[in-house]
Amino acid sequence: MPQPKKKKMIQNRYIVLFLVTLFLSACSNTKYLPEGELLYVGGKVKIEDSLLSKSDKKTMKADLEALLRPKPNRAILGLKPKLYFYNLAGEPTKDKGFRHWLRTKVGEPPVLFSKVDLEYNASILQNYVENKGYFKARTEADSTAKNKRATADYTVHPNVRYKIKSVTFPTDSTAIDSAVAATKRGSRLRKGRGYDLDVIKEERERIDTRLKEKGYYFFNADFILIQVDSTVGKHEVDLIVKVKEETPEQAKKIYTINDIVIYPNFTLAGDTLNKSADAVEKYKDFTIIDPEKMFNPRIFDRSLYFKKGDLYNRTNHNLSLNRLVNLGTFKFVKNQFRISDTLNNKLDAYYYLTPLPRKSIRFEILGKTNSANYTGSELSVNWSNRNTFHGAELLTISAFGGAEVQVSGQNKGYNVYRVGTEANLIWPRIIAPFPFTSSSGFVPRTKATLGYEFQNRQKLYTLNSFKGSFGYLWKESVHKEHELNITQINYVSPFNVTDEYRQKIADDTLGNSLQRIIDRQLIFGPTYSFTYTNTMEKRKKNTFYYKGSIELAGNIAGLITGANAKKDNTATIFSVPFSQFAKMEHDFRHYFRLSRNSQLASRIIVGVGVPYGNSTELPYIRQFFIGGTNSIRAFRARAIGPGSFNVATDSNSFLPDQSGDIKLELNTEYRTKLFSIVQGAVFVDAGNIWLMNKNDSKPGAEFSGRFLNELAVGTGVGLRFDLSFLVLRTDLAFPLRRPDNPEGSRWVLDQISFGNSSWRKENLVFNLAIGYPF
Repeated sequence: MPQPKKKKMIQNRYIVLFLVTLFLSACSNTKYLPEGELLYVGGKVKIEDSLLSKSDKKTMKADLEALLRPKPNRAILGLKPKLYFYNLAGEPTKDKGFRHWLRTKVGEPPVLFSKVDLEYNASILQNYVENKGYFKARTEADSTAKNKRATADYTVHPNVRYKIKSVTFPTDSTAIDSAVAATKRGSRLRKGRGYDLDVIKEERERIDTRLKEKGYYFFNADFILIQVDSTVGKHEVDLIVKVKEETPEQAKKIYTINDIVIYPNFTLAGDTLNKSADAVEKYKDFTIIDPEKMFNPRIFDRSLYFKKGDLYNRTNHNLSLNRLVNLGTFKFVKNQFRISDTLNNKLDAYYYLTPLPRKSIRFEILGKTNSANYTGSELSVNWSNRNTFHGAELLTISAFGGAEVQVSGQNKGYNVYRVGTEANLIWPRIIAPFPFTSSSGFVPRTKATLGYEFQNRQKLYTLNSFKGSFGYLWKESVHKEHELNITQINYVSPFNVTDEYRQKIADDTLGNSLQRIIDRQLIFGPTYSFTYTNTMEKRKKNTFYYKGSIELAGNIAGLITGANAKKDNTATIFSVPFSQFAKMEHDFRHYFRLSRNSQLASRIIVGVGVPYGNSTELPYIRQFFIGGTNSIRAFRARAIGPGSFNVATDSNSFLPDQSGDIKLELNTEYRTKLFSIVQGAVFVDAGNIWLMNKNDSKPGAEFSGRFLNELAVGTGVGLRFDLSFLVLRTDLAFPLRRPDNPEGSRWVLDQISFGNSSWRKENLVFNLAIGYPF
């Protein structure tokens, strides 16, 4: 028998076996049901006798079916794998072991039809449609059973929806009635709209929120009554907004702020409410009880929005609390308002603040591996002082050391050792010659950084790296964040460059690229980044993340010196040529929630760097790289590109890292919960980097209109282990498209052969990482 025909027969057998297994697993789910029981496979709602449009019917049907209880066993492609594993495990003899784990953690018990209360579900559906204004609706319930499976069937007859004919707000002249009437302009209750009980509840909350902004501290939504009169016309209602007669007099009063008392060292144990003369300090409108003088009173003046005599409002109430929390100095923040002992329409504000430990030290040890066959660890020590100068300043000093050893592969022996230190000082205010005010609940900050790193690449070279920056961080809202560094300085100086490395520079066609790594580099200039995200809103179906950044280096110095590297007029500072360039990068991510336990995550990264003036190319440490654990996972880190350039590798090629001035990366990943803490993923990654200018030593590396034809593409699967405090991620990927292959043969789909050990060794890339890639 010819070999191809034999292979095809074997493949067909596997397909038939797979289909038979699926069929048997589906049948076995009813085999173990108790006598007389049926497996509940779900409920269906049918909308009848309605004037609803097709799209409105579809929406109502989906809303109603979401209310049905209980939920059937989870199904994938019509199969119920969790129920199958539950039955497969059988009844375990003890509360531990593999069978117990398989039954209780992986599997789930059958949802029996006997647990379905048809009448109760029908009443829930009836209440829902009535609350949406279908007052004369009818709901019927029935069931269908076949092959030990049962379905609950509900039929809803909504009839005609009642609409709002008129909305009346209070007309009395009392202060509280006038205040409620003044909120009418923003009302969601509008003539001609359908009646909706949820909207009425939201309207009560809206009125309460508006009144809180006008000083009505003790008012709440329960004091608002919205009467419904359904007798005014055919399928119409009148809505009458009132303040309940039983509303307490206290809730009808407007309050202003009187005394503001702060306890910045409050604890439940001990006498921290000491009001002796030595403990009390007056500062502007504040009374501060701080016997140990731990905090400079100015931090409360900057954090609290209330001043004596201000009208109470909920916005300033919440902003003050948010700012105190975001100082990062206090473990607990408690606030209380009390009616003044002497003035009935005045509130005394009390703030009880429990500080975090002022000083702390933290040790961290990290183990890591990457696709370049490097395995290593890093130890860091972090010391912090949360109130350095008594103004809630945060000083952090860290030291770190680590090693990465190449245990296998072509570059074995070229190990990397790193040690360094970094100091950060953060002030909870903007330090600038101009006034800066922010109306957000987040404290604006000023940050200064100094750092040093010593890196030794064994057998190659050693680098000294210094960095420093001074800038500002502020959050415009919970979604928007800004970071502006007035200046950011990096200085890199090499020494102990080995003869082996210098010989490689002299012999290699990439000698210029290798030389740039050990060139002295001086980079300084401003940077700015903006971040927007709403990913914290878990109930949304679509959430987004965006970060855009821009860096401008050496511009003022370039203008002053008139530097022009293209004309061999290179300017230096302390005998070091400074870099001059503009660089921007955009990172956009979209998360589409498919169900409670699954989502589709996608990312696009676009980056461009333009050297000019004193530079003909970006400095090496500012160029773009691609590939690796958090990038295109089917390729080793920094091994792709630039463009279609094919770096010739051999046993002596110890630095295959590739860099570029332009970057494009696209990723998409389907994520779903499998069982317990285990999640699965299927992903596709694509992208490349390019050079801005032509480089004769790297043919094909320059960016051109054919860039889409030079994208690397990879795919793979992965498991994520969500341990709450961290996510351990494993990915197994392989390439689908290699841009360094000759044009016309870059797609390598026809070469995929999982049964071939040589193919697996050359193409399968395993990634182990902490956290999601994006």
